[in-house]
Amino acid sequence: MEEQHEDHGHSTAAWTGVGVILLGTAIASVAVVIPSLVLGIIGAVVIVGGIVAGKVLSMAGYGADKHHAQAGSVVDAPDEAGAGTLGKS
Repeated sequence: MEEQHEDHGHSTAAWTGVGVILLGTAIASVAVVIPSLVLGIIGAVVIVGGIVAGKVLSMAGYGADKHHAQAGSVVDAPDEAGAGTLGKS
């Protein structure tokens, strides 16, 4: 059974969250090169802000559509008599 991966997270929420997290990672990387605790803390705060921004945007409706079946749910076609079967082919 082939799984469908149509969007791969292509949403405003995902792109915004990843972009802000990458910015925070760049700031934290500079803090490592020039030993700076203040820049390290700023980078960490920006990273957490990216996580929060992605989640908030997703909850506001800018995330990927929830059109895929939930993990663990089993969907099977009915047999010839029209009765639903589970796990039988």
